[in-house]
Amino acid sequence: MPRNPGSSSGTSASPLLSGLLLTGLPLVVAYAQGIPAVPPPAADPHAVFVAEAAQRFRLPEHWIRAVRYVESGGDVRALSSAGAMGLMQVMPDTWADLRVRHRLGNDPFDPRDNILAGTAYLREMHDRFGSPGFLAAYNAGPRRYEDYLAGAPLPAETRAYVAKLTPLVGVSDVAPGPLDDATLAATDPNAWRRARLFSVRSDGKSTVASSQFKGARDATPAAPPAGDSRGIIPQPDGLFVTRSVPRGLQ
Repeated sequence: MPRNPGSSSGTSASPLLSGLLLTGLPLVVAYAQGIPAVPPPAADPHAVFVAEAAQRFRLPEHWIRAVRYVESGGDVRALSSAGAMGLMQVMPDTWADLRVRHRLGNDPFDPRDNILAGTAYLREMHDRFGSPGFLAAYNAGPRRYEDYLAGAPLPAETRAYVAKLTPLVGVSDVAPGPLDDATLAATDPNAWRRARLFSVRSDGKSTVASSQFKGARDATPAAPPAGDSRGIIPQPDGLFVTRSVPRGLQ
């Protein structure tokens, strides 16, 4: 969820990621290898809530577990300096909206309701921006990500966040699900065509390349079964690519 760069929720950029745009995939892999393994489903005290959220919002369970782990480390009472709350680090205004639309309870720290709210928001960001933009939008907020699509840089915190999650969730799309009318009205179905991803030029300098990934509205693969308890497995598609000819924004 959007938060201040100084957030205590575990998404601040580390020195290891300071050269992220200059070194590309090897750095991402090295960083991912330093991340403790996400607890397996059998050891998950909130597995029932994760399964419910996965079925309700048609997202893979391992995506939800990975985002929850990176956001809060499993701390039910996690509270960032910007006010992001609970397991999925839901911002107060976002919580107020989601709890009404999805008929949740009054306590944003309730594990079930927090997981449902965070998953609902993750689903909306995925349907709006596709993969892997939904991860950046979940962290920085949709407006900040739209600014990025228009050419503004992403915050270092968000780059670090995406680098943490990409090896855990992969970048494959899932089947789109319905959104409420208000969200659909604000959705640009062609946003993915303007998406930019970090890439590395043959001279070792960073640039920004056009996205290779299709948005959720143009993808038709079936969603994984709600009960899928597979571990966090990197997908074959990579986020950071190398081009011999520079493309995109300089």
